[in-house]
Amino acid sequence: MSHTFFIGFSYIVTALVVAGLILRAVIDHRIQVRALADLESRGIGRRSRRG
Repeated sequence: MSHTFFIGFSYIVTALVVAGLILRAVIDHRIQVRALADLESRGIGRRSRRG
């Protein structure tokens, strides 16, 4: 019996999981950038910029 289907299915599932994690990271980054811009517009700056 060939395991081709199982191996192919595993690769597809893995690719979908990795793509989902990347998408989640991109969406979270955009949310964090918006939140940071909102805070900076209210006068709350980053500590790393103080000098």
